[in-house]
Amino acid sequence: MQLRDNFLWGGSIAAHQCEGAWNVSGKGPAIMDFVTVGSVDHPREITKTIEPHKMYPSHTGIDFYSRYEEDIQLFAEMGFKALRLSIDWSRIFPKGDEETPNEEGLQFYSDVIDTLLKYQIEPIVTLYHFEMPIHLVHAYGSWTNRKVIDFYLHFCEVLFERFKDRVTYWVTFNEMNHIDPQTEATDIFTYIIAGLKFSELENKAQTLATIGYNMTLASCKAIELGHKINPHFKMGCVFGIEPVYPYNCSPDYVMNAFQQMDRDFYQIDAMCHGTFPQYKLAEYQAQGIEIEVTTEDRQAFTNGTLDFIGMNYYGSSVAEFEGTDAEKSKLFGGLANPYLEKSNWGWTIDPVGLRYLLNYTYRKYGLPIMITENGLGAEDVLAEDGSIQDDYRIDYLRQHLIQMKKAIEEDHVDCLGYLMWGPIDLVSATTGEMKKRYGFIHVDKYDDGSGDYHRTKKASFNWYQEVIASNGKCLT
Repeated sequence: MQLRDNFLWGGSIAAHQCEGAWNVSGKGPAIMDFVTVGSVDHPREITKTIEPHKMYPSHTGIDFYSRYEEDIQLFAEMGFKALRLSIDWSRIFPKGDEETPNEEGLQFYSDVIDTLLKYQIEPIVTLYHFEMPIHLVHAYGSWTNRKVIDFYLHFCEVLFERFKDRVTYWVTFNEMNHIDPQTEATDIFTYIIAGLKFSELENKAQTLATIGYNMTLASCKAIELGHKINPHFKMGCVFGIEPVYPYNCSPDYVMNAFQQMDRDFYQIDAMCHGTFPQYKLAEYQAQGIEIEVTTEDRQAFTNGTLDFIGMNYYGSSVAEFEGTDAEKSKLFGGLANPYLEKSNWGWTIDPVGLRYLLNYTYRKYGLPIMITENGLGAEDVLAEDGSIQDDYRIDYLRQHLIQMKKAIEEDHVDCLGYLMWGPIDLVSATTGEMKKRYGFIHVDKYDDGSGDYHRTKKASFNWYQEVIASNGKCLT
């Protein structure tokens, strides 16, 4: 099997990390508008109100709201076949529970989509990428409340109807599986997904299980709704998943690694198999967690199965086990792998892990997979002439793409495309930094608020352009 002729080469971005314009043209405040800049050593602060003299990166982003035409032209110059972008719920429904959408917000995204199509770039639209109106948290308790499912479906319906003739690929959620963090290290994961701080939850296990269930149900209902509005829609959901390796070949450690890795798959099971997994309900019952599965819910799970699986891949981890004194690593928990290098932000660099995960997921579900995020966050240095020779990024991406090609060509995995994160420098969701740069395009914006936002091509820009033009043939 070779890479398909219509392989979707491109990139992924998210509204709250790039748009800026947080309070203009009718947009309401969203959860990420209350999160300050942080760093690898200093967690982002989540504030109750917008506090003067604190810096909130989402308020300005990289000014994509005003500069999207320039950025899309640059993506087109690289040869992009697709761009995954999110539509900010709070730009369409400022509070989230209104009946009538904000037309200015709809028009903005209509213009963005038209610009993509003008350059023959396929828009892949994410419906929820950490962009919940803050009102839904304060008034309804976020995804703990089933009413929020109905508000979300109304939001989806408006977008499906508005863009049904221009958008084929839809993503219901981004990384909902991180709502159940494996460590209590930070509040950021539960907050960016649901607007709730982990440390402030009274009944953590019950609350996280309820949110995970309700989001899964919402996704299935959105998929069913999308297929009803346009049977040609390709409906997917994006998961942040990674291989979890055992510490050694002891059967106990192997079993432990399986259990830790499997935590990320129960929602995919529900969306692929058409039923919420019984093993998860039994696990909840054993923990004293109550989840009501109604007859209507069961029908929604049956009718709302995925057309494709979106995979965000950044690295692998090693399973923790009781009594270990091994070095801790990774933002999501787990141990350091002595066989792998790490980025400056502590993320393991494991290209073979991508091939492993593509095989594991494809053999488990048999659905096409789209790599929806993969990239290297690094501190780029401008040379005296203003150029950026980011050979480390080129090497990282090349090694991962070689393993992706092996999964497709040697292992026969059905892979729809590769969307690199993020093709232009943008705000980091976890640390809020601009210092942690991913892009092929440098943005003159810095963590102290300075910069004029001008765009500069890095060395990796021309490299990725060649990769796309050759449909990956130049990699080997």
